Amino acid sequence: MTQKLACLVERAIPHGERVYTLVLKPERPAPRFRPGQFLHLALDPYDPTGFWPESRVFSIASAPHERDRLRITYAVHGGFTGRMEAEALEGRQVWIKLPYGDFVIDTSADVALFAGGTGVSAFTAFLEGLPADHPRTVTLAYGARTGRLLIYRDALERCAARGAALDVLYFVERPDGTMSGARTGRVSVEAVWPALRAPRQTQFYISGPPLMLKGIAQDLRERGVEPGAIHIDAWE
Repeated sequence: MTQKLACLVERAIPHGERVYTLVLKPERPAPRFRPGQFLHLALDPYDPTGFWPESRVFSIASAPHERDRLRITYAVHGGFTGRMEAEALEGRQVWIKLPYGDFVIDTSADVALFAGGTGVSAFTAFLEGLPADHPRTVTLAYGARTGRLLIYRDALERCAARGAALDVLYFVERPDGTMSGARTGRVSVEAVWPALRAPRQTQFYISGPPLMLKGIAQDLRERGVEPGAIHIDAWE
């Protein structure tokens, strides 16, 4: 069941190149949500007797058990996120409504996750909750413009350190010396395919910029992946 909640913007973290993370403290614990779901964020006051204000949707990057703090990460594209950047949000009240979406990962199958930039936030809740004894393999291809913008790298390394069956391949478009071991270039199916244990029995999930969604999905289809095994986070 969805709820509308006032939130304090507890922190607004700039990562550089117009990428930000917001830590939101809701007025009461948020409703239960599943990894991969998203929320609507409104900057203007909400009057319960009237209409919901202009808003935009963002993946919930925090784990489902963290219902007293919610985290979203975004890049500035367009007027709404431009306003988010321009206004001093830290310490301000905003409104959210949640949960929404069915971009939920199938835990009964091997999965391959393709994340471009802030698109990784669609996967972080799932990965941070991945148990050490998870019986299936999880392969993540995570790319950003620079190594500094691989902002969830530490969380992914903590996940891998727990012993979970997680294999992460990093990609950077413009190497800046901050990320050793990353491949130069964009996330690609060609680079990930050899790392998959059983591609024909794998479920594929894609989250990132529109051109990336289109290109990865097309490449998967050309390799014979069934349409039902390709899942796209296409709400942007």
